[in-house]
Amino acid sequence: MSEKVIQATTTAIAPLRIGVIGVGRIGRMHAELLAHQVRGAAVGAVYDVHLPAARDVAAGLGVPAAASVDELLAGDLDAVAICSTADTHAELLVAAAQAGKAVFCEKPISLDLREVDRALAAVEAAGVPFQIGFNRRFDPAHAAVRAAVASRAIGAPHLVRISSRDPEPPSQAYLEASGGLFLDMMIHDFDMARYVTGSEVIEVFARGAVRVLRSQGSTGQADDVDTAIVTLVHEDGCLTAIDNSRRAVYGYDQRVEVFGSDGMASSENPLAHTGVVYTADGVQRPALPLFFLERYVQSYVREWEAFVDSVQSGAPPVVSARDARAPLVIGLASWRSLRERRPVRIAELDSCG
Repeated sequence: MSEKVIQATTTAIAPLRIGVIGVGRIGRMHAELLAHQVRGAAVGAVYDVHLPAARDVAAGLGVPAAASVDELLAGDLDAVAICSTADTHAELLVAAAQAGKAVFCEKPISLDLREVDRALAAVEAAGVPFQIGFNRRFDPAHAAVRAAVASRAIGAPHLVRISSRDPEPPSQAYLEASGGLFLDMMIHDFDMARYVTGSEVIEVFARGAVRVLRSQGSTGQADDVDTAIVTLVHEDGCLTAIDNSRRAVYGYDQRVEVFGSDGMASSENPLAHTGVVYTADGVQRPALPLFFLERYVQSYVREWEAFVDSVQSGAPPVVSARDARAPLVIGLASWRSLRERRPVRIAELDSCG
């Protein structure tokens, strides 16, 4: 064996072994991406409260299915992915941190700010790497908007417009546990507003209505809404307008635009494919993707690659504990604004910052 080959062999970095907790729709996707598409990562074990689901995923990936969370955390793992229901995230995050595992957690940590703070305190005390799952930051189009702002290519940001509209509402069971539109769906947009501007939010004004699920309360909470507009005021004076709807009949609609003193940057919706048909009757273009997984697979892979790189290099994760907390506070302020019909300062809810 040549000296060059020997050197390459001795310096190879072992894959980061990740245990996946919760293998429903999103957890199964994460496990499959880690097993097949994320460089430097490997699935070490999976667990789900519904053991048949865990065994099914484990068999497909050729990994063990743990019988309990404690068994999974006691295993030979470098990190844990928390992909279970939102009401379990905080307790699992504390347990994983105390077990000394690096942690990736889907949003939100909790719908209760006190629980978020408790979990983040456990992470800080354990000194383990932690990354929250705001995958849209890793979408190349959205990242290009952020880069244009950060480089001052479009000058100082003045106005931001963010639209998020789902093709169909989620199931009733999901809605009842989701925390409502602001804490489930729009929380991604609150994070995106902070991300693309690089400026924290100091004030919120929210208005909402029930336009998709017509009878009041059918959205899962007595005062939930399925259609909303929220205006954010940033520390640097920039204004952000966000609109959300639970149903867009034409497909999954996600757009971000930043208008600045020297220009504008925007991310548009990708089409299902690039084929276009021109005839005397007009132009036919393909439809939008109909599911968030169709739109964001690449961003999920890039998100995981960033996590793996940070754990292996020792660099701080690029999406931090602060980023896990701040969008939830904005969401809670939005609920207060909607209910009290007034602008709400983020400081009223003990905002980070």
